[in-house]
Amino acid sequence: MRILVVMDPPERLHPEGDTTVVVIEEALRRGHEVEICRHTALSLEADGIPAADVFAVTATSTTRRPAITVGETRRRRLDQCGAVLMRTDPPFDLDYFFATQLLERARGQTLLVNDPRALREANEKLYIFNFPTWIAPTVVSRSLPELRAFLAAEGGQMIVKPLDGAGGSGIFHVRAEDRNTNAILEVSTDGGKRWCMAQRYLPEAREGDKRILLLDGEPIGAVLRVPRGDETRGNLHVGGTAVKAPLSERERALCAAVGARCKADGLYFVGIDVIGERLTEVNVTSPTGMQEIDRLENHTGAARMPSVMVDWLERRATKH
Repeated sequence: MRILVVMDPPERLHPEGDTTVVVIEEALRRGHEVEICRHTALSLEADGIPAADVFAVTATSTTRRPAITVGETRRRRLDQCGAVLMRTDPPFDLDYFFATQLLERARGQTLLVNDPRALREANEKLYIFNFPTWIAPTVVSRSLPELRAFLAAEGGQMIVKPLDGAGGSGIFHVRAEDRNTNAILEVSTDGGKRWCMAQRYLPEAREGDKRILLLDGEPIGAVLRVPRGDETRGNLHVGGTAVKAPLSERERALCAAVGARCKADGLYFVGIDVIGERLTEVNVTSPTGMQEIDRLENHTGAARMPSVMVDWLERRATKH
């Protein structure tokens, strides 16, 4: 099978933790042909078929940089691929938007993971409103008075985050008694010109933020990301610690609700973030966590997360 991975440049990847690297590694191990490209390399040919200038992957590494070694470039039509994985990191900008529209032209000709239409419509912050019974009190606004009113209603504490952020960027724990509160809200909203999300502060966040990976609507693994003592965010790249994370019965029910909607929308591989058994985000662009889960669970062979992913691709791909 030929797999095309639309992704960021290999030199940006963190080999010891990146999910894209180990999925490509597993596909190569099984003898599949893997090619990569930037989303900016996509184009439409004269007959309307999307294509790209791609690089053949020759080797991967989880211990050194670059994590992916490539060979010569070549022209590739997407209808020649069994699967196309869109793994470009946020932000979701105009280039990304147009890339999803180009990928749209490959619908029915290859397996698209995730579905480009769903990528356009499923903002990673706003998607949680599809599951109102599973989220903490949350508002979205660019109005400073409205955000201050929410802060007061929540007893003087809340979390604010940008709608287009990723990896913990731009997240603030806001407290009413902090003399910087007004400045934080001004920065978060760019002086009232940009929407941000405000959520109830969940004290359970000190115990960790659980990332649960869903594949085709089903949970396949989880990792708890525990923040440092001097941090609000549990993201691993800002110093959070990865801890083994079994799912509670309530979290399994949450996964069933979120997974069914994601599967229906064509969001086949997602990472949901859960704090205190409450849904906080649904990561659809380039969810990660596979390497941490495998290390914590001592997975080997067919139980490894990349193996589970490639098994699924082999079953679902349009061409082999």
